Amino acid sequence: MLRLLTLLLLTTSAHAQLAVRANLVYTMEGAPIENGVVLANADGQIEAVGPASSVTIPDGYQVLDAAVVTPGFVDARATVGLSGILNQSQDQDHLDTSGPIQPELRAIDAYDPTEDLVDWVLGFGVTTAHVGPSPGAPVAGQTAVFKTAAETVAEGLVEEAPMVVFVLGTGIRRNFDSPGTRAKEIAMLREALMEAQRYAEGMADEDEAKRPSRDLRKEAMARVLSGEAAALITAHRAHDILTALRLAQEFGLRMILDGGAEAYLVTDQLSDQQIPVILHPTMIRPNGDAQNASFETAKLLRDAGLTVAIQSGYESYVPKTRVVLFEAGVAATHGLGVEGALETITIDAARILGIDDRVGSLAEGKDADLVLFDGDPFEYTSHVCTVIADGVVVVDECR
Repeated sequence: MLRLLTLLLLTTSAHAQLAVRANLVYTMEGAPIENGVVLANADGQIEAVGPASSVTIPDGYQVLDAAVVTPGFVDARATVGLSGILNQSQDQDHLDTSGPIQPELRAIDAYDPTEDLVDWVLGFGVTTAHVGPSPGAPVAGQTAVFKTAAETVAEGLVEEAPMVVFVLGTGIRRNFDSPGTRAKEIAMLREALMEAQRYAEGMADEDEAKRPSRDLRKEAMARVLSGEAAALITAHRAHDILTALRLAQEFGLRMILDGGAEAYLVTDQLSDQQIPVILHPTMIRPNGDAQNASFETAKLLRDAGLTVAIQSGYESYVPKTRVVLFEAGVAATHGLGVEGALETITIDAARILGIDDRVGSLAEGKDADLVLFDGDPFEYTSHVCTVIADGVVVVDECR
């Protein structure tokens, strides 16, 4: 139903010029603006943002009112569009278990923008999602960034392959006989990276006849070695996180920590290398490698000077995903506060993904992605009532 409504609104208001008035506007560019206005032009970009006393609404603009306005939310680590809402084989493309090392697999080739789960998170204000395979293999594949309101991959694509997913820890043993230990896993990763080094050196040979045949697997790993793609390394245990840091140092990887249930135990080491963290959902089930997860981790990492985003992650049960709005709300009450929590699902998430020039805050020239609330975004009695993506109203019902 929501998808049909979205299609109708896209058809009827694609070229509208919008003005959004709110009692409070969180721009994520500075202090919140009381009695604020945001203007969106016909190109889908923010035209102006500021207090109503200084921003004049032009004649002919469609005017929307809200109690609170925030930027569209950025889910920094999701599987929606790969994991489907039905939890059946035909809509589950989030992990391939035919081999432990498969960096050549691309999210862009499996992502379904019409999947109901994508539409579901859009209804809670998630306008941008960094989508990739679930963390069940040592090297699970490449990620991609999409706008969630788009109807096709081409329309929604923001970044094609910004990261390759690595996983350290015991979770992969459910899917593979080998590696069966941490030492074996790291040995396999090092071997794959060294093979990619040799491949890259061979491809750079001036004598074309001496160059190796194209190898998608080694090519993907070579992109990580060169820094063109970041190494998104899932690790929860403190000693696995330290192993990830050693691996990143050995090969000069541009590392981003994913998960990080025990990251609060190694903040000094993470700070030394200034590793961004895409933290597990605040309400993650604390079992397995994540058994020592804490509600306060986001605050502790922020206090250590680290850039932190909160993710939806992957859930093995229906509806297959969490909602970053709710996860950030819990973190807000455990030390982050409202603005700090909003940063983890807006501007800081965008910074980690390298797309903060387009999304993550409300500023002139950025994409007009906005979420309109009827109250405090983190109050459980409040609702997302309107979602605007690229200047178009794509959701117009309170959730």
